[in-house]
Amino acid sequence: MTAAAKPLVRIRGLRKSYGAHLVLDGVDLDVAEGSVTVLLGPSGSGKSTLLRCVNHLERPDAGFVEVAGEIVGYRHQAGRLHELPAREVTRQRAQVGMVFQQFNLFPHLTVIENLVEAPVAVRGITRPHAVDRGRELLGRVGLAGRENAYPRELSGGQQQRVAIARALAMEPRLLLFDEPTSALDPELVGEVLAVIRDLAGTGMTMIVVTHEIGFAREVADTAVFLDAGRIVESGAPADVLENPRNERAQAFLSAVL
Repeated sequence: MTAAAKPLVRIRGLRKSYGAHLVLDGVDLDVAEGSVTVLLGPSGSGKSTLLRCVNHLERPDAGFVEVAGEIVGYRHQAGRLHELPAREVTRQRAQVGMVFQQFNLFPHLTVIENLVEAPVAVRGITRPHAVDRGRELLGRVGLAGRENAYPRELSGGQQQRVAIARALAMEPRLLLFDEPTSALDPELVGEVLAVIRDLAGTGMTMIVVTHEIGFAREVADTAVFLDAGRIVESGAPADVLENPRNERAQAFLSAVL
């Protein structure tokens, strides 16, 4: 990102607690448009909560998230932030796709129905156009011809690829991945990572929470290491993964590499 370029995602002073437990402790992060940012760190370090604050699934206690120049979930009024009504949050979320650990497909809907519902309901796209677009996306993730299958008839890797296609069906500017391979058998991890790798090649802006260090090294433009709700290391993957300066990052990476 050049000095003049404005980041697609801008996070400032983000704090989040659950009761007395501080999960995010003043996070600042910029994500350039067209880049891939990978969030790394031990369990409980705040990675997933940070991701969920980006699309307002979690409300921050302080600070803000800005996507495409618009504060997510809030508007400025009289010098204060006021929460947006649900319909406005839904509009904002339409440009931020999210892929979860557990796929979250609707089990009673076919694959194509899973892809079509949100574009029709939220974006107002005609059903025939949404179906055509859905079939195109299924081909893109290697599932052409499976549009009439139900989720239970697919492997975990196939279900996750449907979930990626479903997120893409909304034509988002940003994709969030919350440990997209953690629920998969080891032999299925590669097929999902291949789809994400292909998306990176198209210039899709992505923030990915993952423990797949090799994938992070290969695909990420920026690697970010969190510990105890703070960013303690951030930079090019080669620097963060191979020459971390923070002691906690050193200990974690030496255990997983």
